[in-house]
Amino acid sequence: MEKSLENQLVNAAKMVEQQLDEQLVRLDNLDSDDLNVLREQRLRELKELNSKKQEWLKNGHGVYTELAGEKEFFEVSKNSANFVCHFYRDSTVRCRIVDMHLKILAAKHVEAKFCKVNAEKSSYLTQRLRIMVIPTIALVKDSKTKDYIVGFSDLGNCDDFSTEILEWRIARSGVIEYNGDLMQPPDVKRKPRMSQPQKTIRGGNDSDDDDIDLDD
Repeated sequence: MEKSLENQLVNAAKMVEQQLDEQLVRLDNLDSDDLNVLREQRLRELKELNSKKQEWLKNGHGVYTELAGEKEFFEVSKNSANFVCHFYRDSTVRCRIVDMHLKILAAKHVEAKFCKVNAEKSSYLTQRLRIMVIPTIALVKDSKTKDYIVGFSDLGNCDDFSTEILEWRIARSGVIEYNGDLMQPPDVKRKPRMSQPQKTIRGGNDSDDDDIDLDD
């Protein structure tokens, strides 16, 4: 059994080495014209990315802002393909923790729009999205809610979670770019501690996982 496993590992290592050798050979065989094509392609990609960033910044990305009301929420969901929205309440301490992290992520991930909405002043919206726990972060892509982060249960069940773990959790919904491993949270060694109970804003069951279309 051990011998068989050892042979499998050796064969896998040989395959990886062979693939690397083939890639090196292809690179060695590139002539100046091929290199120029690759360079031009990379320049086009960089120009397109820069153009997108300028458009995002023009659209208010890069900063964490508060929306005036429900109408503005629907406008943002139509104008920004990737949208992170925190439903908060002034009296909830945990909402200020979320604010701190989202300010950092808004500046880092300009590909998404980061906002917050006062849940108590947006009863129609909270009912439509079935927001029942504060804080809740709605993750919207292409005008559809893809996911919710409800309370801190997905963030280690503690109040001192890292910005990195919130970034990872948001990235799992596909609304921000992420270079790490989406299957493994970045700070799994953190020991969670007991935290405050989540605050509900109305009765009922937790919101389900179905996408909710935000188009009017």
